[in-house]
Amino acid sequence: MSTRSHILVVEDEAHLAIGIKFNLEAEGYHVTTLNEGATVLQVIQESEPAVDLLILDIMLPGMSGYAICQMVREAGYDTPILLLSARTLPEDRARGFDVGANQYLTKPFDLDELLSRTKNLLKLPYRSASPRSSLERTQFGQTEVNFETYEATVDGLQVRLTKQEIKLLKYFVENEGRVIPRAELLEKIWGLPGHINTRAPDQFIRRLRKTFEPDPAHPKFFLTIRDAGYRFVSGPETP
Repeated sequence: MSTRSHILVVEDEAHLAIGIKFNLEAEGYHVTTLNEGATVLQVIQESEPAVDLLILDIMLPGMSGYAICQMVREAGYDTPILLLSARTLPEDRARGFDVGANQYLTKPFDLDELLSRTKNLLKLPYRSASPRSSLERTQFGQTEVNFETYEATVDGLQVRLTKQEIKLLKYFVENEGRVIPRAELLEKIWGLPGHINTRAPDQFIRRLRKTFEPDPAHPKFFLTIRDAGYRFVSGPETP
């Protein structure tokens, strides 16, 4: 292969994960492994090189493969997903497809079949390592933002944004006017369960205010809605 495809394998059985990784690497693929699902979305979001295929066991500690698959799809990723499971009932397979899996392989499986399915999934034309979105630019106040280049112009000054800042800003813009709970931001932007106790959303919103608000202490774009969450507005609201 001239360009190695990146495969993320999520499997909590160590011997199986090692075997899959070894055989995929022998075929020339770049392979990353995880033994639990809580960080899958974060890895997909931040991985360099981008993840081209997700091989996902259904029975995982803490979060099922079904839930992870649905979370990845709801975040807007078209990354092909191959589910692995010892469950053989038709309803189990149907559930996998319902939450967005592309293929379902029952354990124990033949190595040649795994490799064949991997090759076929990597050929899918719609494979995308980035969330689906037609939004490339936005403008509010004295700010222009290019989501493709991570660059913004604020009062004529060029500003470079981080990947996570761009993700958060884009989510706000796409949901303008709607109150977004902190739990939703944790799930959609950081890929974490909404009940996790972390100040990450608050810290990043402070950074957005510092960058874009004329007076960060009295924001007019990135608003805090007490006991509810945050809301983005691009301009003055009509009473």
